[in-house]
Amino acid sequence: MSAATPSPEKPAPAGAAAAPAAQPSEARSSAVMAAGTLVSRFLGFGKTWMLAAALGLGSTVTDTFINANNLPNLIFLLVAGGVFNAVLVPQIIKASKGPDRGADYISRLLTLAVVVLLSLTLLVTLLAPWVIELTTQGYSPQQKSLAVSFAFWCLPQIFFYGLYALLTQVLNANGAFGPAMWAPILNNIVAIAGLGMFIWILGANASNPHTLDNWGPFQTLLVAGFSTIGVVAQTAILLIPVLRLRLGLRPRFGWRGVGLGQAARLSVWTLATAAVGQLAFLYVMRIATIPGAERLRLERAGDHAAAATLPGNAVLEVASQLYLLPHSIIALSLATVLFNRMTRASQDGNRAELRRALSHGLRTMAVATVFGALALFALAGPLGMFFSGENRQDGVMLAQTLTILALSTPFMSANFMMSRVFYANEDARTPFFIQLVLAIVNVVAAFFIQFLPFDRIIFAIALLYTGGNILSVVVSATFLRRLLGHLDGPRVASSYIRMGYAALGSALAGAGALWLMGSYKADGFAWSSRPAALVTVVVVGPVMLAVYLVLLKVLRVTELRDLLQPLLGRLRPAPAEAPARATTSVDTGLIPRISGEFDAASFRAGPELRGEDAADWGVDGGYLPEEELPSTAQGSQGRAEIPLPGRRTYQGQAGHNPYFPFGRRKKK
Repeated sequence: MSAATPSPEKPAPAGAAAAPAAQPSEARSSAVMAAGTLVSRFLGFGKTWMLAAALGLGSTVTDTFINANNLPNLIFLLVAGGVFNAVLVPQIIKASKGPDRGADYISRLLTLAVVVLLSLTLLVTLLAPWVIELTTQGYSPQQKSLAVSFAFWCLPQIFFYGLYALLTQVLNANGAFGPAMWAPILNNIVAIAGLGMFIWILGANASNPHTLDNWGPFQTLLVAGFSTIGVVAQTAILLIPVLRLRLGLRPRFGWRGVGLGQAARLSVWTLATAAVGQLAFLYVMRIATIPGAERLRLERAGDHAAAATLPGNAVLEVASQLYLLPHSIIALSLATVLFNRMTRASQDGNRAELRRALSHGLRTMAVATVFGALALFALAGPLGMFFSGENRQDGVMLAQTLTILALSTPFMSANFMMSRVFYANEDARTPFFIQLVLAIVNVVAAFFIQFLPFDRIIFAIALLYTGGNILSVVVSATFLRRLLGHLDGPRVASSYIRMGYAALGSALAGAGALWLMGSYKADGFAWSSRPAALVTVVVVGPVMLAVYLVLLKVLRVTELRDLLQPLLGRLRPAPAEAPARATTSVDTGLIPRISGEFDAASFRAGPELRGEDAADWGVDGGYLPEEELPSTAQGSQGRAEIPLPGRRTYQGQAGHNPYFPFGRRKKK
């Protein structure tokens, strides 16, 4: 969703002229955002590495902490995330075009959001024991007590996640795109500092095992406390650029006429989709806690050998972060760019152009995701050892989980691109039914998974999500064929096959390099230490990439050029007068979510596409047409048009809501 760019025939609202002056250039915005995102992800993996070093990847304490630390983000997305993305964010963007730059309107929205978030956070935190009981299975009283302690520290993050999302959009709507991309860096630095202090004072898990028996409040403070302090710092630092906007934001009550009721009614399908997806995910994560509880029972019984072979939800979490990397770096950016082209085609009722945009997106992002899948599959062993906390068995279990997830990466990204077509067509109902099908499959499968042998549960859940990614493509394609007639299947399949051959060739080259480095032996170089595993990845990864690029050239895969042009084009200079846009992710969980970590990209913003960038993608700037334009979007399967949640919600003239004053004047 975005703020549309005013057309030349339509004068900009009064007071809007001042806004561009405060906006940074496109090139600077893009560079700052890209650098912030990459540094943040790098530090995020550093935090994961430190956590494994401090607590061990396959330990009961790590499983317990990760489950508790994921709860704030999951609860926020379940209860409030859809409302923020589909309802509040479009209102903030639209109000920012007003004469007062939306100061009064945004003050009221922020006040309302703070009251709601604070109430929700206090309620959930007070109910922490019940929340842990609901989201875990098989925990012993001692493990449950530690989980509740972690939850009391972590659940307050709900408030700060919500406030961070709102402050991000206030900044984005005023052309300040960089701060929200860099703020998570501070979060990771604080968390890493806490884990570093833990290792310095108490020792790493490899030399001084940390268990439930020797765990105390000080350890909880360094791990869970610093995790929450990092989220607080991430939010607090955004107050500095917000204050520099000089909007005069302050607590303002009186919310009659704000327009949220109408926006929420338009967003009902989006909110329902998000709720169904998160509820299914919470149930699956409950099943994922079973192996960790059994591991503790085996350790208590003295069967340490059997306990060491049980992967827990910490293994699944780390494998998820690795497997999501190609999608989050490449597919999200391309889908965001192409969403504009899809929307314009839908507004024009041009099914052929909509089909071409989808085909172009599927083929272009596959250049990265197909290679990413085979690269992760080939390098699973060294990556597993690197994040293992110096425990080879944990590294093996992580590698096994990653190999199951990795090959479904192209399907996950393809489904994300396909879901953009529904939203571009202003259809929020079809995604709900698709999500409902996936949720039912996940819940039913997870119910039976809990009866498997304990050492297979995590692998089975990974296989479930892999199957879910494939199933989501099949189901989405079925609905899209009814809408578009066909999906340019032969051309898409031909591109994927050629890329698959190139990726397979690169994987074979990588396998040869790994064999030469002794990575397929239990006592090989890659398994000797975590630094050795990192060296292996650094050496073999470029070899695989070089072979892949050569084979793409040999097989005449032209999509490589299409991938590089818009990505490199973001660094080219652009006209200073180009307006900026703000956008948020409209993904509502069509992709099976397997990482509970809060993702700032869900509230990501970037500069307007202009010039060569726009020409590359067949757009002329902006992500959506003017909100005031009548819709010509076509429904599907006999349905009338369905407005995209938050789009064209009536508020009257921006900055002149009749229910509350601006200065001393009211609109009559």
